[in-house]
Amino acid sequence: MPFASALVLGAVVAPPDAVTAVAIGRKLGLPRRVMAVLTGESLVNDAAALTLYKVALAAVAGTAGSAGHGFAVFGVATVVGIAAGLAIGGVVVLIRRQLDDPLMESAFGIIVPFAAYVTAEHLHPFSDGFSGSGVLAVVAAGLFLGHRSIHASPATRMQDRSVWASVDVLLEALVFALMGLQLPFVLEGAQHAARDDGTLALVAVAVLGVTMLVRIPAVFVSAYLPQTVRLFGRDRAAPSWRTLAVVSWTGMRGVVTLAAAAGVPADTPGRAEIQLFAFAVAVGTVLIQRLTLPPLIRALKVEDPSEASRDEAEELAAREVAKKAAHERLREIGRERLASLDLPPERITTLKERLERLIDMRYRFAKAAITLSGEEQSGSPQAQFAKARRELLITQRKAMIEENRAGRLDDEVLRKVLRELDLEELSVSATLTNRMG
Repeated sequence: MPFASALVLGAVVAPPDAVTAVAIGRKLGLPRRVMAVLTGESLVNDAAALTLYKVALAAVAGTAGSAGHGFAVFGVATVVGIAAGLAIGGVVVLIRRQLDDPLMESAFGIIVPFAAYVTAEHLHPFSDGFSGSGVLAVVAAGLFLGHRSIHASPATRMQDRSVWASVDVLLEALVFALMGLQLPFVLEGAQHAARDDGTLALVAVAVLGVTMLVRIPAVFVSAYLPQTVRLFGRDRAAPSWRTLAVVSWTGMRGVVTLAAAAGVPADTPGRAEIQLFAFAVAVGTVLIQRLTLPPLIRALKVEDPSEASRDEAEELAAREVAKKAAHERLREIGRERLASLDLPPERITTLKERLERLIDMRYRFAKAAITLSGEEQSGSPQAQFAKARRELLITQRKAMIEENRAGRLDDEVLRKVLRELDLEELSVSATLTNRMG
């Protein structure tokens, strides 16, 4: 295999897939810091690996020139791609501020990754040999918009959460289905390769072993080196060796590796071998590391038993702050608006008391859901109230449906009323009843 093709293979098998590792870690109670590392490094490594993949393909095609030229192409792709992604993210934020339709905002958000990718790939700051990285542009735009999503309207956030969850599942299922359909052709291509089957199998095992084992020293070096040489001027302690051992064993490969292998041009030397080795790495890491990661986590005992209590304390403190802020704002509203209404003083006082009770009731619901055990939650007044409220909503929904079936309620009116009832029931389910599960 030519050296340029070997670089393509390295870029193909480089990006880790954090989906499996995060799912296992969440189930077994890995600390949130470790989960953040797994998710963040997967995102950054995917972008870096696919940018290197682009440079390696240029080397295969003979357009990358020398090694220095290849580094220059990578640097330009990185800088231009990130800049393009941030610029597009800023433009999208400005446009979204002018929209007041959650459906349109979600549809607009789906277009953003494609727009960012195409824009970056068509930016040639010096010559046709230099362009931005579309993958890095998508990552930068996604991070920017994700950071700004907390300022979006509640309806938009709910819509985006549902839309992107569905898109994520569909894309992953589609990629794995396409890869499964492609596997027979990959095996057929490998049979026509220059090497015999035994040699290909031996090399596939070697590539799999290197891919898994090279991550172990890399994780430990990247964790301890900054503290050793005092990089970044920080004295933050490195994670324990147990935590690093778990992180070093979470290098499963998946969708990105398979998709990158499928995208290798047909005229690339060693294309059949690259695709075969990519399949071997993806399947091998999932089978070996996926099955051995849970026992490793249990054996090293990297769970953080105090994390749940810290989360409870932080949530209680935040809800207390929110309650005080709401009461302060209510006093301002009383002075600014309620006092100007043409209502008797006792009526205004009643309105203020109702709003205060609503604020306090929400706080008590949240506090009970956080601090009470499962048995205490099920028997608390808040839980009984939530269950009764939900049963009333279900009864109202059934009555509305019966009215529609009897021809006394129009379909359009039914959909409007059901939407209101659904939103109210979701708010109930998201409180104490849902926490008891």
